[in-house]
Amino acid sequence: MSTAHVHDDTDLDPDDLLSVGEVSRRTGVAVSALHYYESLGLIAAQRTSTNQRRFPRHMIRRVSLVVIAKRLGIPLTTVSDLLAPLPMDRMPTRREWQRISRAWKTTLEERRRTIESLEAELVGCIGCGCLSMKACRLLNPEDQLGEQGPGAHRVE
Repeated sequence: MSTAHVHDDTDLDPDDLLSVGEVSRRTGVAVSALHYYESLGLIAAQRTSTNQRRFPRHMIRRVSLVVIAKRLGIPLTTVSDLLAPLPMDRMPTRREWQRISRAWKTTLEERRRTIESLEAELVGCIGCGCLSMKACRLLNPEDQLGEQGPGAHRVE
């Protein structure tokens, strides 16, 4: 009969340091991607005396936010800007997380409005590609939007 101890997060110290492999296993993010995120300043590791990377446990939350943002199509530069106010050297306080949460909410609301606008425009014309030449002549006479350069101007 096995007496293996089951770990839950209540047993763990938030200041524990995790190897890059452990962070990868916990987050599902490839080690190479974690190295990339570190190079962008999205996460930070400490170095041991043998020059091995060790991540504070609270970096798991940052990695998870990056993963979610990527799924939503939010550019890593935006993620970096949103995470910048959070400390790297310690676990953020509740107040710091609330502040960053409000910023994320604003970003997501803007994104939702853009998607809703795109959805409305797709019914007729997206403002550039002329899905309907008849509608386009009414909404964009003489291709006036073309003078503004490439892209879907009416959606933005």
